Amino acid sequence: MSETLVTDGVIMLGVALAFVLLFRKLGLGATLGYIVAGALIGPHALRLVDGAETKLSIADLGITLLLFLVGLELNLTRLWRLRRDIFGFGLAQVALCGAGLAVVIYFIGFTWQAALALGLPLALSSTAQVLPMLRSAGRLNTSFGERAFSVLLFQDLSIVPLITIIASLSRAPADPAAPPGWLLGLYTVGAVVGLVLAGRYLLNPLFRLIGGMGERELFIAAGLFTVMAASAVMELLHISTALGAFIAGVMLADSPYRHELEADIEPFRTVLLGLFFLAIGMNLDLHAIVARPMFVIGMALSVVVVKAALIFLVALVFGVERRSAFALGLLLSQGGEFGFVLFGQAAAGLLIRPDVASLFSAIVTLSMVTTPFLMMVATRFNRPKGAAKRDDLDGPEHAEHAAAIVVGYGRFGQTVAQMLMGAGISVTIIDSDAEMIDIAARFGLKVYYGDGTRLELLQQAGADEARTIVFAMDKDQLDREELEIALKTFRQAAIFVRAYDRRALISYRGLDTAAVIREVFESAILMGRKTLQTLGIHDDVIVRIEQAYRARDSERLRVQAESGLFSQEARTLFSPSKLLLLEDEMLLDDKK
Repeated sequence: MSETLVTDGVIMLGVALAFVLLFRKLGLGATLGYIVAGALIGPHALRLVDGAETKLSIADLGITLLLFLVGLELNLTRLWRLRRDIFGFGLAQVALCGAGLAVVIYFIGFTWQAALALGLPLALSSTAQVLPMLRSAGRLNTSFGERAFSVLLFQDLSIVPLITIIASLSRAPADPAAPPGWLLGLYTVGAVVGLVLAGRYLLNPLFRLIGGMGERELFIAAGLFTVMAASAVMELLHISTALGAFIAGVMLADSPYRHELEADIEPFRTVLLGLFFLAIGMNLDLHAIVARPMFVIGMALSVVVVKAALIFLVALVFGVERRSAFALGLLLSQGGEFGFVLFGQAAAGLLIRPDVASLFSAIVTLSMVTTPFLMMVATRFNRPKGAAKRDDLDGPEHAEHAAAIVVGYGRFGQTVAQMLMGAGISVTIIDSDAEMIDIAARFGLKVYYGDGTRLELLQQAGADEARTIVFAMDKDQLDREELEIALKTFRQAAIFVRAYDRRALISYRGLDTAAVIREVFESAILMGRKTLQTLGIHDDVIVRIEQAYRARDSERLRVQAESGLFSQEARTLFSPSKLLLLEDEMLLDDKK
């Protein structure tokens, strides 16, 4: 038995490594490489590895870990902000795509019950495929990525009602051990509440205790235990295990240890998710495709076209810009991994034959094969106007490691970078504006192209060795979570941040930055000094006014951070009637 496991492992990893390297080189993505490798070594091709279904059940842990890591990036406040996209956009997508595909299947020649049992699962997209793509592209925290995630999250939540619908259509004798649909709904609510309470009163104290001990192995074990325990509770209640892992992640999203958890779980997630796609390929019934190739290919294309068109329309209704709506439709147009589970439910309920379940599983897998190609189209189509990809621009991986990294080479970053270079300090400059890079090149300066907020890009630029990192981008291009990750990852570097306004300054409060500088604050104070001099105010008084202003502004920032930007106390700190200095102090200085 152990020899078989070792042999299977060597074959799977070896073939996967070769195909992933090849497909990466061709620009087709790792996912497609894993699927093709699995199909090649599976029972329907070379038969090098057996037990495809068993390996798929084990590899499901990859999806579970993925949802846990996604949960770590979303706290309850952010989830509440996304509620319209989750329960509005998500619900509309599942209902409309499910109904549309059911109609297509019905007219092919299936009964309406079978059409529903097949159409509804096809409405689901591949969380395991789309989320890693968005994360690796650094787009998960953008508005586009959040909408895609919201839809995928609702799809995962919809597993329970879809199972209930298929069970209600079942022609098989009822399983006395299975809970009725209404009870399953109560179980779901109870389990979610239970996990929330467990996260608040058990998980956070547990990680605080382990963090104090400084045992990395214990931390890894506790992280994996958290994921597995949450999933086991859900599985016991016949609910989606991935949903349990996601909720556990959300409960730890505000924990100070979430970055350590993310770093510890990520390698397991990567390996198991790769194994998942290998198992998908191994389960691909090539004989079914060969027996009815036109049906499988035609149906897979129908799934992609129908879903892309309907998601595009739903996105427009929800106010998404046309280019982003089209890109969203392409990105979510494939079938999903939970379709395999629901097809099995439909076959067990005698709604479809087992060979039909196998045929539609092949259709889902084939639709998933299109995703890397559609992702490339979606990325090109969703790129803002005037932001066409430039192949002649070097990324930061070509830069020699420097003592300082400056992200953003606009009017603010230029001054910082030129002062550092003037002092003889080596600097790597990164900017995402191709026009700005061209202008800098005309002055003989090398600026590297890329999104400097992305962790992997900073690592390519040598941030692990840099002594300082300066985030000098305009407006709100760096959010608190991205800054937290940078601070946690590059502990050796002093990190400076340009803040666009008071809101940005308040959002960064409490973080261990070297300094956060408001972009116009010092220049505005300098202009205020010059204006007071012109109006005849004595220099000593101007110095004291500046000191009083800085102190009161600092106090107002504290009040706004605690009570809100427009709180009554914040408003009264600055008013025409509230002078910075008393009138007699100013008169006294004038008499000197």
